[in-house]
Amino acid sequence: MVGYICPRHLIQYPALGNTMPFDLPDLNYAYSDLEPHLDATTMEIHHSKHHAGYTRNLNSAIDGTNMADQDIEEILSKCADNPAVRNNGGGYWNHCFFWDSMCPPDQSLGPSGALMDAINDAFGSFEEFKSKFKAAALTRFGSGWAWLCSDSGTLTICSTPNQDNPLMETVGCGQTPILGIDVWEHAYYKKFGPGRGDYVEAWWNVVNWTKVEDRFNSTIQ
Repeated sequence: MVGYICPRHLIQYPALGNTMPFDLPDLNYAYSDLEPHLDATTMEIHHSKHHAGYTRNLNSAIDGTNMADQDIEEILSKCADNPAVRNNGGGYWNHCFFWDSMCPPDQSLGPSGALMDAINDAFGSFEEFKSKFKAAALTRFGSGWAWLCSDSGTLTICSTPNQDNPLMETVGCGQTPILGIDVWEHAYYKKFGPGRGDYVEAWWNVVNWTKVEDRFNSTIQ
C-alpha cells in the first residue's frame, strides 16, 4: 500500500484517500494470514463489513461539504461537534491504521533500536509496557481503542471511547499515535467470546513492529 506524509503529524501512514470519496483500503495480507492468533472469519467481517460501513457512511456524511476536499486527518481534528463525521471518520481512519499495524506472525519480530530504548525509558521494560497497554485495553469500558503515542520520542499509553482517536484534539489522548488496538467486541468475539484479555495476548503475535518503529522514528526526526 502506498504511503504519504501526514501533514498534521509529519508521519507516514497508508494512503487513506486524499481525494473523495474515501475508499476501503486493501490489506497487505490475506484474511487468513494472521491465523492462528486472529481468525480469518473475524478479519473478513471486520474489514469487508464494519470498515466498509464506516467508509460508506463517512462519504455520505461529508458529501456536499467543504470536508470533501480535506484529508482525513484534517477532518478528524475539527469534527468534535459532528457526530456522524466523528464516529465514521474515526472508524475509517482507526481501521486503516489498525490493519497497517499488523502482519503475519512470522514477520512480527518485536521492537528494537530507538523504539525499544524509548519503551524501556517510559515503562521500565517491554513486558511492563505490554502489561500497561493491556490494562488500558481492558479498562476501556464498552467499545473503544487503546493507543501507544509518541511526543517527540516520549511514549505514553491512553485509550479512547467508541471511534475517537488521538488525532481528535478534544479527546486529551497522547500526541502522535504509533500503535493502536481495536477493543470493540466485533474485533474478537467470534474467536474469544468475552475474553478481551485473551484477544490482546493473541494480538501481540501479529503486531507489525517494523511499521511501529517507522512511525516512531518519524516523530523524532
